[in-house]
Amino acid sequence: MRFCEDDAETLRQMFDVFFKVPMETRGSWSRQMVLHGADGSRPTVTMTLAPVAGEDGDRAVVYLRNMTREITAERRFTQMFESMPLGVVVVDGKGRIAQANATLSNQFGWKVEEMIGQSIEMLLPERYREAHVDQVASYASTPRSRLMGGDRDVTGLHRNGRELPVEVALTRFESTAQPLYMAIVSDISHRKRSERALQQTNAQLEEFTYVASHDLRSPLRGIADLVSWIREDLEGVELSDDVLHNFDRITQRIERSEQMIDDLLSYARAGVRDSRLQRIDPHELVEEALELTAIPEGFEVDVDVQGGEILAPRAPLSTSLRNLLSNAVKHHGGTEGRIRISMREEGRFSVFAVEDDGQGIAPENEDRIFKLFHRASPKTDGDGVGLAFTRRMINAHGGMVTAQGKGPLGGARFEVHWPRILLRENEDDD
Repeated sequence: MRFCEDDAETLRQMFDVFFKVPMETRGSWSRQMVLHGADGSRPTVTMTLAPVAGEDGDRAVVYLRNMTREITAERRFTQMFESMPLGVVVVDGKGRIAQANATLSNQFGWKVEEMIGQSIEMLLPERYREAHVDQVASYASTPRSRLMGGDRDVTGLHRNGRELPVEVALTRFESTAQPLYMAIVSDISHRKRSERALQQTNAQLEEFTYVASHDLRSPLRGIADLVSWIREDLEGVELSDDVLHNFDRITQRIERSEQMIDDLLSYARAGVRDSRLQRIDPHELVEEALELTAIPEGFEVDVDVQGGEILAPRAPLSTSLRNLLSNAVKHHGGTEGRIRISMREEGRFSVFAVEDDGQGIAPENEDRIFKLFHRASPKTDGDGVGLAFTRRMINAHGGMVTAQGKGPLGGARFEVHWPRILLRENEDDD
């Protein structure tokens, strides 16, 4: 190993100055330098000169410490810190900003150099600053990695005075000099706008459905009464089979229209999440769904449940499985057949599958059948709300349902991915 020319000259000057200082006032000196290795490497080292006590004052001990690992780790952290797509800020024990990345700068409109050394309260609306001081002190006393807020929305303040909703993850940042804390800040303005739009859409849909149900039921009841009065007036008159058949058709269509109104009300309500969570044994859930579904004697049912308990609202999950089992019978196309219901765990989801050996679904209809008022086949009964209702209910609880036109048994296969582990936006608690 040898020093580069500049560092070698610096080293000679250090030695000259070091030995000119009286022994009794001579202290340790340190400096970073670059060495040239025989193998072509150029490690950075910290060289420390320390005086040696004794009669001869022209001696010193030279300590060399290879700093390559520390410097490499620091560079990697800096690269990661700066390239993070989320805002990152490091705060010291007094609540002052020690470090911030470019993403945070863009989020709040301040230049990085303008934030360094300033209080973190500069990024908060005025009304939150006093309480935030106590919150910082409380966190510093028992620091742990967690999301900030939990039971309340967290709001940041842009340089231009605009407030923005944020999500903040806190953690202690290891440092030997002083306690430091790191916050990862996500601007969730887009998500909040989407949530508000969805809530407004759901509210408008429910309001429309209730109004429509009231306005449609009245004329339907009127038509039903008229048909009943006409039949009473014609009592004793011999009517042809065609006329009697038409009276029956009118009655059936009135009943079907009323059922459609009830289904629309159910569809509107399906967009509201049920927050009543309970532990559910999937074996018991499947058995319950089978008991409550009218499955003809000519059908063979296979059950294969591989998984543990689920923390979920029971009613929507049970209703979804019953709807899919009922559809497997209704759209099978035969009086005899085979149905299989299974469950497995996949990541954070419990995956329920309902499949049959029936006529299946045409490929172009695999997604269309989930649309409101669309039926897989015009030959089947129903108003085309059942699967739309099922998907809306499953989606409202953070899950998803998909259809495969030709599954392993030869007929349709439906899969329900129900969240076994809830994400934070699907929880009521912190």
